[in-house]
Amino acid sequence: MSYERSVEEGDQAQGVDEQIVYTLSTTKVGSSPTSPSVKVFDVKASYEDVTSTVMPSGSPSVASDVITLPKLQSLTAGKVYRVEVKYTVSGNLIETYFNVIAER
Repeated sequence: MSYERSVEEGDQAQGVDEQIVYTLSTTKVGSSPTSPSVKVFDVKASYEDVTSTVMPSGSPSVASDVITLPKLQSLTAGKVYRVEVKYTVSGNLIETYFNVIAER
């Protein structure tokens, strides 16, 4: 299986006052993903895990080939956040990621 780990859309910009629910389609990797999980890391702080701060509640959910993440919020201007989403497709554990750049 060969696929691009990062999302096609590339880096995402998000304002520090925004709260955004991101979705991820797994269609190019495979269908019917199971067991999704998400972690968020502060790239500029040596990849410190900041999930509990910026994604404080909820869990990822799946509908067909789309994984819906909990709200990403409480970002700090100037930081870059790496959002890593793990899930299983056809018995393979897959990890897809994207970066969110926090803006004032």
